[in-house]
Amino acid sequence: MFDIIIIGAGVTGCAIARELSKYNLKTCVLEKEADVAAGTSKANSGIVHAGEDPMPGTLKAKMNIRGNEMFDKLKEELDFPFKRNESLVLCFNEEDICKLEDLKQRGLENGVPDTMRILNRDEALKLEPNLSDNVVAVLTLPTGGIVCPYEFTIALAENANINGVEFKFDTKVLEIEKKEDSYVLQTNKGNIEGKIVINAAGLFGDKLNNMVSDKKYRIVARKGEYLLFDKSVGSMVNRTLFQLPTKMGKGVLVTPTVDGNLLMGPTSVDLDDKDNLETTAEGLGMIFEKAPLTIKEIPSRQVITSFAGLRAHEVSGDFIIEEVEDCKNFINVIGIESPGLTSAPAIGEYIREIIVDKLKPEKNKEFNPIRKSIPKFREMNNDERKELIKRDPAYGRIVCRCETVTEGEIRDSIRRPLGARNLDGVKRRTRAGMGRCQSGFCLNKTVDILAEELKTMRKGVTKFGNKSTVLVDNE
Repeated sequence: MFDIIIIGAGVTGCAIARELSKYNLKTCVLEKEADVAAGTSKANSGIVHAGEDPMPGTLKAKMNIRGNEMFDKLKEELDFPFKRNESLVLCFNEEDICKLEDLKQRGLENGVPDTMRILNRDEALKLEPNLSDNVVAVLTLPTGGIVCPYEFTIALAENANINGVEFKFDTKVLEIEKKEDSYVLQTNKGNIEGKIVINAAGLFGDKLNNMVSDKKYRIVARKGEYLLFDKSVGSMVNRTLFQLPTKMGKGVLVTPTVDGNLLMGPTSVDLDDKDNLETTAEGLGMIFEKAPLTIKEIPSRQVITSFAGLRAHEVSGDFIIEEVEDCKNFINVIGIESPGLTSAPAIGEYIREIIVDKLKPEKNKEFNPIRKSIPKFREMNNDERKELIKRDPAYGRIVCRCETVTEGEIRDSIRRPLGARNLDGVKRRTRAGMGRCQSGFCLNKTVDILAEELKTMRKGVTKFGNKSTVLVDNE
């Protein structure tokens, strides 16, 4: 019997898990995929929003502001890539400058620090020389930032795990049975019972809620497609550039990533299929069509990959974070779309307070807030590299040339808490395979290392778990 069962190991579920690990609670996280951050949390813009966009008074506004405030301390404790690079909202018509003022006032009402400014074109060009000729004014958002969404999620999960939270992967909830003082979750790996269930299942949160409650929800999969560019053009912009919505739509963003690439997108299309992650010629063409509003030139020859992510849009429009009225101790955390990544730490706090009020648990005196990331060989100077290689010669063998990832880093990614069990897991923890050649050079060696560390055959190594094998047995 668990005190708490969290369904979903995305950024929201992992943020909740870490907060609950501060108390003496028997907590378990169930995830239907083979790893954390395998859904929406792995495929989004990686933006830490300032908080000027949500409507005042909504949970989105409240969680956005508090979550943004928490990132500096979290980075210090959990050692993940995060940078306050400032965001700009771009205006393309003189008559729309008043809309920038409206956004600024909304931000102030939400609680964004009073450091925002409206700049004319000449002032804006001093900040971002590559702005297009269409830009007439900008709103600055100094508290905006960028983060690696999957490394952030992994950091939260690892820290929760070392502080006592159990994670069960490849575990899909099939049915939920409500008992007098608990819930029994029927999964593909047997029954699991808990006193309190926290539904953080992303796109499928409505399905789980509808298993137990007469109040039904509907979550729509909102697909966003992206273009990722090589690091050689990563410095074309230094800030995250948002387009002020026009009659033609909300536009797309252009931003550097924390790893030095350039990112453009997303599109926005509602789908019935919650597993559809295909990119389309139409969607990518839309990015190429809209991005020139923002910057002078699109370096189309430097695109190294495209990808799509699905956002969990609940038709009411706001986050739903509450105990279900007709199901005591079943707590929904659903409809967590943008600014969900920014809001996740605050949602973790919010749920923690609900649980503490319910169970009155003692604090975990052994809680350790510190988590160190895998050493990044590419970021070290030569003296640091020599010292690392002296301690472990595997750090002297480069496996991924594009991203300068060593064998030592890959082995560390597999051996650490909640370590990688497939190629995507290694990729998200080390960036091996994320460079210009998109794993064309390092794939075979990474397969070899995974097979050796996991004590399996090479043909047993998968891309993302389940049946996604990368080698075919011809016999």
